Amino acid sequence: MIREFKKGSLMAIALATSALLVPSMALSEITLRMSTPASATDQRSVALAEVFAPAVSGFATYEPHYNASLIAQGSELESIASGDLEMSITSAQELGQFFPEFTIFATGYVHQSAAHQVAVFNDPLMDPFKAMVEEELGVKLLAVMYLGQRHVNLRQTKDELTVTTPADLAGVNLRMPGTDAWQFLGSALGANPTPMAFTEIYTALQTGSVDGQDNPLPTVVDAKFYEVTNQIVLTSHLVDLNYIAFSKEVWDSLTPDQQTVVTEAAEAAAESARQKQLALETELVSFLTEQGLDVYEPDLNAFRTHVQAQYADSELAQSWPEGVLERINALGN
Repeated sequence: MIREFKKGSLMAIALATSALLVPSMALSEITLRMSTPASATDQRSVALAEVFAPAVSGFATYEPHYNASLIAQGSELESIASGDLEMSITSAQELGQFFPEFTIFATGYVHQSAAHQVAVFNDPLMDPFKAMVEEELGVKLLAVMYLGQRHVNLRQTKDELTVTTPADLAGVNLRMPGTDAWQFLGSALGANPTPMAFTEIYTALQTGSVDGQDNPLPTVVDAKFYEVTNQIVLTSHLVDLNYIAFSKEVWDSLTPDQQTVVTEAAEAAAESARQKQLALETELVSFLTEQGLDVYEPDLNAFRTHVQAQYADSELAQSWPEGVLERINALGN
């Protein structure tokens, strides 16, 4: 129902605005406005400003807008569809609101690593997904950006609780974001998911209201959760991502050579941010160990098998194209 309403609305907006657009845009006048809820210091923002912008400067001006200052968070795709925005950084979760098929890329253990994300994005299995977004939303997905791996972070010491398989998380009150999809993931991990605002996590961990939380390591450090927890279980249950989203209308106005430059610039920016994020995660393992936390890897095959089985038997998987999950898994082997 969400998909039908939004698709119809977006097509109507696009048709209404197309008559107002100049058929052939002078290349010197192209301004690529990027709207993102991320800050200017976010690795994704830095990479686009330092790598993408110079690469396209010969025919376009890159104009970033941070902290959702131009377009409200969650409205970027609709703004691109209506011609009010040229670029954004979108998620599989956001695309799933328009196209339920995309929820497969936002579920536990679908992506196994940053490299696996790239392999999936560049594989022919993604072609129907990309075409769907272009044809029905007017958005071209240029590249995939790595956000980081989410892990389980617990108050208990490793002597009190060592997590090897999902069965070890039985009865553990694990704070997860409050949406149904996130709560489902918490249950699939074997824990008792507890919805709670991000701002309440530190105190809840400190007082024992929850046993743990899940986030990428940079968040654990930035929010100082390591001060009130004793272990990090490197479950890597969600290798999170964003896509660089680009206006299909602007894309069609570019020459083939310029399209090549835009694509290569987006891929280079994504790779730059990816490598910096991976390096940071490696550094933070050492930092957290130095702070006295036990940081270790459980039986990832046991977690992956269990979690994917939970999804396969759920309503969430009904929208997934047949055979796609198996093809994704094969790319990670």
